[in-house]
Amino acid sequence: MISRCSFCNKAANEVEHLIEAPSSSAWICNECVGKAASILEAGKKTQAVSKPFVLPKLPPPREIKAHLDEFVIGQDAAKRALSVAVFNHYQRLLHPDADLQKSNIVLIGPTGTGKTLLAESLAKMLHVPFAIADATTLTEAGYVGDDVENVLVRLLHAADMDIGACERGIIYLDEIDKVARKSEGTSITRDVSGEGVQQALLKIIEGTVANVPPQGGRKHPGAELVKINTRNILFICGGAFDGLQQIVAARTDQKTVSFSRVNALQDVAVVPEDLVKFGLIPELVGRLPLVVQLQQLDEEALVRILTEPRGAIARQYQTLFDLSGVSLEFASDTLREVARRALKRGTGARGLRAVLEGAMTDLMFELPRDGLKSVKLEPSHLDAPLTALGSITLDTPELRLESGALKKSA
Repeated sequence: MISRCSFCNKAANEVEHLIEAPSSSAWICNECVGKAASILEAGKKTQAVSKPFVLPKLPPPREIKAHLDEFVIGQDAAKRALSVAVFNHYQRLLHPDADLQKSNIVLIGPTGTGKTLLAESLAKMLHVPFAIADATTLTEAGYVGDDVENVLVRLLHAADMDIGACERGIIYLDEIDKVARKSEGTSITRDVSGEGVQQALLKIIEGTVANVPPQGGRKHPGAELVKINTRNILFICGGAFDGLQQIVAARTDQKTVSFSRVNALQDVAVVPEDLVKFGLIPELVGRLPLVVQLQQLDEEALVRILTEPRGAIARQYQTLFDLSGVSLEFASDTLREVARRALKRGTGARGLRAVLEGAMTDLMFELPRDGLKSVKLEPSHLDAPLTALGSITLDTPELRLESGALKKSA
């Protein structure tokens, strides 16, 4: 009788090894052993554990700001405020007997001014778990969408299922302005993705022991839940708060108020009452005591963003060209023209990549090309990028532009 695996029913001659159980006539093959090991390993990765969390050396606020300067151009006032706030928060964790309260943060500024990048850079420097959640996807429990507790699940996964590390991480809650209620009056009807979400966020932001499913999704009776204490999690909420300028202007009798002026003039700074008028409930505003305002980026700042910070956009494209053996050079006027076009789009630093991508896609489509060693991008090439290649004499015959395509001269 041919021995067979009791799991997959393969015969001994169909597998490399067949192992017999010591106390019965059951068998298992090497393939099933491998599958079982993989299942057990995967199970370990989805099980939450609690380890002692040791915070790395806490740098002083000056060093934190210097680190942020490497990634974010401008926004000095915001970076100073964030550096002090984060330093004080982790000082509180290092000295639990000092009886200090947590100061969560709300970042206010137009799109593309660096709100998400500031929060992400802080977490990387401190080597603590960091998660980004979008407030627009959150709904009240029982409705289609993400439960508020799911923001904790993302942080738990970022902490590699380590509960201790998760409970000392940072959560950036983006688009918090999108869950503002439509009026200051108390809602008497369900506001599934607005005031109800704000109410659900209150306890989590302030500090509570939340029961969350380790894999996310809805809670089910009998399902395994993980307890996460949010008392020491730092919440940074960000949003453009479009329309808040008018509220500030009405309060201060100013005809027009821009975020650049709000940062420059202390008498028109955003106060908690402005956020309440915008649509955040007073209880939530009270749990976000630190309001940090970011300025609208001007043309000069956009030019600097192209070249100065770590991972600057211009240097990224130069690296991509280098990988194809071609040197890419930007004329100084080109970078300024890119900044001007991005400024017109009104999307802040995000517009820079959109402007450059239009020119770079056509150029990189032609790479690598025999004999092409360098390319210099002039302002006119932003509209007709292939002419940047068509004007270069190669070691092999010269390229010429014909009917929108590059061809070699005879």
